[in-house]
Amino acid sequence: CCPNADARKITREEHEDARRVARDIARTRQYDISMKLRKKVEMLFAHLKRILGLGQLRLCGPCGANDEFLLAATAQNLRKLANISPAPQQTRKA
Repeated sequence: CCPNADARKITREEHEDARRVARDIARTRQYDISMKLRKKVEMLFAHLKRILGLGQLRLCGPCGANDEFLLAATAQNLRKLANISPAPQQTRKA
């Protein structure tokens, strides 16, 4: 790149040590486990926002937001419960 220069210098950013630590942590098994758990939680929030319409809150104030979120989470849990439990069998009349 600079054939006439005596020596070339590679500059190192001031946050490179923190990046190295983060790269080392990302290679651990615990990091992989935490990323799998985080994905499950993130998917639940994405479902709340997209499917159940919780992208924008309709009730005012922190209490209204809390109530609306609890109702949406309850609806989400009921949907999951309905998928887990088997449907009741109907009896036929002969």
